Amino acid sequence: MAQFLNARENIVTEAIDGLLGASNGRLVRLDGYPHIKVVVRADWDRGKVAIVSGGGSGHEPSHAGFVGKGMLTTAVCGDIFASPSVDAVLAGILAVTGDAGCLLVVKNYTGDRLNFGLAAERARALGKKVNIVIVADDIALPDIPQPRGIAGTLFVHKIAGAAAENGADLQAVTDIAKRVISGTRSIGMSLDTCTVPGSPREDRIPFGKAELGLGIHGEPGVEQVDFVGAKGALALVGAKLGEAMGSGPHVALLNNLGGTSSLEMAVLTHELAQSGLATRISHIVGPASMMTALDMRGFSLSVFPVSAGDLAALNASVQVTAWPGLAKFGLPQTVPMPAGIAPTAEAPSANAQLRKLILGICATLLTAAPDLNALDAKSGDGDTGSTLAGAARALRDQVDQLPLNDIPALYRSVSRVLSQTMGGSSGVLLAIFFAAAGEAAAGGAQLPEAMRAGLQRMQQIGGAQLGDRTMVDALAPALDELTLGLPAAAAAAREGANLTATMTQARSGRASYVTGGQLAGHIDPGAEAVARLFEAVANR
Repeated sequence: MAQFLNARENIVTEAIDGLLGASNGRLVRLDGYPHIKVVVRADWDRGKVAIVSGGGSGHEPSHAGFVGKGMLTTAVCGDIFASPSVDAVLAGILAVTGDAGCLLVVKNYTGDRLNFGLAAERARALGKKVNIVIVADDIALPDIPQPRGIAGTLFVHKIAGAAAENGADLQAVTDIAKRVISGTRSIGMSLDTCTVPGSPREDRIPFGKAELGLGIHGEPGVEQVDFVGAKGALALVGAKLGEAMGSGPHVALLNNLGGTSSLEMAVLTHELAQSGLATRISHIVGPASMMTALDMRGFSLSVFPVSAGDLAALNASVQVTAWPGLAKFGLPQTVPMPAGIAPTAEAPSANAQLRKLILGICATLLTAAPDLNALDAKSGDGDTGSTLAGAARALRDQVDQLPLNDIPALYRSVSRVLSQTMGGSSGVLLAIFFAAAGEAAAGGAQLPEAMRAGLQRMQQIGGAQLGDRTMVDALAPALDELTLGLPAAAAAAREGANLTATMTQARSGRASYVTGGQLAGHIDPGAEAVARLFEAVANR
């Protein structure tokens, strides 16, 4: 897979310089490239305890992204997924350690332990006061003697960093860090592996599976489990964490492992609020990318039992752009909808025949959704079927609140439902269509005439004409034939829809941005939806 990278050997140094260039002068680096890659606070005066962390790169924004007032003093960066050298760590220690001393926050990986550990010994030999804490928050392998350090490390950076910033001495900062480590638990899940620059992507997770308990270096998880959506993912992760959590309120840290979209992370946050852990979580950090594994399409969840003092430390302001902040966690709050926006303002009335017709139309749209999405993916964003299905569900669920025995009012009500439930241009256009049809029907127009009035208004506002490769290419000929009966209208709609597959230029909608070669042979999804509706109604 192509990546926006240059030579593999320059990736980390170029990334660090990019971070520094956008830091407004808050961050600097030691002049030791390429072997010494150390990011330092520009304002550091050695008067307080320094907090030093780091490790292999590929976890951005960790570690350099958390250097700044209130968190890390220095980040020592290795190559991709490789511990920094002893000399690099020692350089970082010596650059920032004054009389107050230095705390090394090290994730529990052999390379990090060895290199940071030896660097600490050498620094002590030079007269520096250096303490080390080892973060081992991963609970994926409960019986392993050396659990890995993953995203829960951020709790240590923030809470110990706040203590150091407030002037606590080295022993106090160390004790605080150890307490946070002892209470932090984390576990991750992913749908895919990561792409290590210069190496082929490992394809070990089959479709329909997810890997539970994986690390942050692309290493395999504890087990592959069936993937059943965000709810199932949170249930599995939550069950593991729930068993390992202590009592009292906890703060959660929801971390993007690098390749999960913001939309997915928001859905995972929603599921966390619905999960069995929700009552035990008072605050949340994220969702955000904090401790990633390059472009891994997964997430991790960390929890920590917090006191009032810990919450104050987590909420303390920092000059660090990568820290997303702390927020109270709970169910969403609502306020009343504004007056006049209700989906129907008409008095309900019954009409068994129309009710059956509307429900049949809704069923047709729901059934057609996958096919319409597939067609739309050829020329648009692949959501026509889903958009129409959303409107169909809304009409189906509200059918008994509609004025079924008052045709003008029914048109107006359908227009309101569509305007509220359908996104994009199609929802607006169809809402305009039914509003205008309702206006015409209120003036005495019968069905064909009212529908043509709706089409005329929709074309006037939307601009689409016959031959523009839109739903109009099926709707206009169908309405022209409607006076001859539904079978004739359905046949005309099908013919018009099929004709769009021969049109290699769209002059309206998202398909107008697509080349003719991509359009040829594919029916416009809006026209296909119209044809299927007329065919379904004619068959009934």
